[in-house]
Amino acid sequence: MTVTAPTTEQGTASDAEEPPDTGVRHKLTVVTGLAALSLDAMASVAYGPEAIVLVLAAAGGHGLGFTLPVTLAIGGLLAVLVASYRQVIAAFPEGGGAYAVAKTHLGPRASLVAAASLVLDYILNVAVAVTAGVAALTSALPGLYEDRLWLCLGVLILITAVNLRGIADSARAFLVPTAVFVGAILTLIVVGLFREGPASAAASAGHASLLTANATSVGALLLLKAFASGCSALTGVEAIANAVPSFRAPSARRAMRAEVALGALLGVMLIGLAALISRFGIQPVQGVTVLAQLADASLGHNWAFFVVQFATVVLLSLSANTSFGGLPVLLKLLARDNYVPHVFGLKADRQVHRHGVVWLATMSGALLIFSGGDTNTLVPLFAIGVFIGFTIAQTGMVLHWRATRQWGRAFLNGLGALLTGVSAAVVTATKFNDGAWLVLLALPLLVAVFACVHRAYKLIGKRLGVGRIPEPPHRRRSLVLVPVSSLTRLTSEALTVAVSLGDEVRAVTVCHPDPEDRAATEALERDWALWNPEIELVRILAERRSLGRPITAYVRKLTASESASESGPGVRVTVLIPEAEPEHLWQRLLQNQRGAIVAHAVRRDTDAVICRLRFRLTARQ
Repeated sequence: MTVTAPTTEQGTASDAEEPPDTGVRHKLTVVTGLAALSLDAMASVAYGPEAIVLVLAAAGGHGLGFTLPVTLAIGGLLAVLVASYRQVIAAFPEGGGAYAVAKTHLGPRASLVAAASLVLDYILNVAVAVTAGVAALTSALPGLYEDRLWLCLGVLILITAVNLRGIADSARAFLVPTAVFVGAILTLIVVGLFREGPASAAASAGHASLLTANATSVGALLLLKAFASGCSALTGVEAIANAVPSFRAPSARRAMRAEVALGALLGVMLIGLAALISRFGIQPVQGVTVLAQLADASLGHNWAFFVVQFATVVLLSLSANTSFGGLPVLLKLLARDNYVPHVFGLKADRQVHRHGVVWLATMSGALLIFSGGDTNTLVPLFAIGVFIGFTIAQTGMVLHWRATRQWGRAFLNGLGALLTGVSAAVVTATKFNDGAWLVLLALPLLVAVFACVHRAYKLIGKRLGVGRIPEPPHRRRSLVLVPVSSLTRLTSEALTVAVSLGDEVRAVTVCHPDPEDRAATEALERDWALWNPEIELVRILAERRSLGRPITAYVRKLTASESASESGPGVRVTVLIPEAEPEHLWQRLLQNQRGAIVAHAVRRDTDAVICRLRFRLTARQ
């Protein structure tokens, strides 16, 4: 408990009449929701088609002909996912996505698996997005390559700082880059579809082709692997469903519109780029991305080409913002259900869960340091968690629709669960030796942590009697101890407050055996007698140079004594610690911090109530 001495004037009437902040301006619209929560999905068009092409390149030029059919299959899965998550938003407007669905329809264990998979994927998304953006930058400016880790950490700090101001502010900050990127990609597609041949091939000139010399046949396994690799473009589709409360009212309706808009834009861009790959016969080459080749072929090697490249670099770096919009809301729901510390459920005045934002930044920063800022180290770990979440959400929605006998929707979600489940298995199997085993190890460990925290809160709730009507309050005799070392206004103020709080008040001073300390204590006792506050001053002898332990020993002696002259049975001991608070922050560094030492010792070694009195020192005093 902290008490502040009223030494400043009260606020003005205008302060009292200031209307409360309802938080509406700190929430999202459909447009700002796309900027805040869909950057991950939008940026995936930079690497999703390329992932398909790289797999199909094993079958040579013939294999690249299947790029558009594979992309159309991914587009179909995207449509299923968007329709499913639109229903998830309507059924679970409090957010949580796969976690909320699993908790309701599949039980707590499945919900924890969904939550753990989403947490891991959100952390990995930040690290992968930042490293990918910095990698694109260092490709254009090779001199920065050796400093890539510091660049990654700098970008992470920038995104974190923007998100600490609130999700709406981050959405407004990232709205222009998002619009530029989407506009550039759509322009690239439209212009390319009207061209009879590539406008330029300068970007890929002189670069070695990655087509396999000994081409394999196009079999079902190769197509399945290409499909699973291309499904990395679907990461981020679930983010809007996880963060429904971040939208303005009616939040569910706005979130559903944003989900549909995301699906439409992403589908058009993916299918359009795949069509251009087939139209221009684009092949994977060393050191040049497929998107760069498409921009070159469609727009020519001019300023428009560099606009696409720059917009891609910026959006890849900022796509980490999706995690900052989704994970704090998920952690809030987990905190509400007692699976993570309750501090993650606290919300600041700008509608931001700051503890969740800072924790995400810390974990992502550690991952960046571990990987050295290298994208290739992190990519094998990416997307596994989100496919697990997709599968769990779809399975839960099947049970949701079966309960209401809506078999058409249940079939749609069942198909989605089958496709995403197969994709999750294929992605995990193909990337297992490259590091995917780390995700399979971290997933059950994180679930175990959730369960451990839940058991701890359950035990705490049992001891506190949560959910039961407690005994009526009753009065206990109160004894207030006030540690003093000198006679000042602070001493007088502390004793005044103590007399108001307790039935009995004692001032205590610690005396050490050295002559200087004994002389100071005797002087204090003489001044005390002259002052005569009608409050006893107790000298506590200490053999060692310690301040907290002698006071805690005295408190334990009081609470353990059965003598009525000491404290009596049932006494409640309060230690009131007076502390001066200077007007300027730097002046507080000049204090000896005795109050903090005493408070720490009393809290650690006794059950006494701790009351810290802040006596503010102002120039008017």
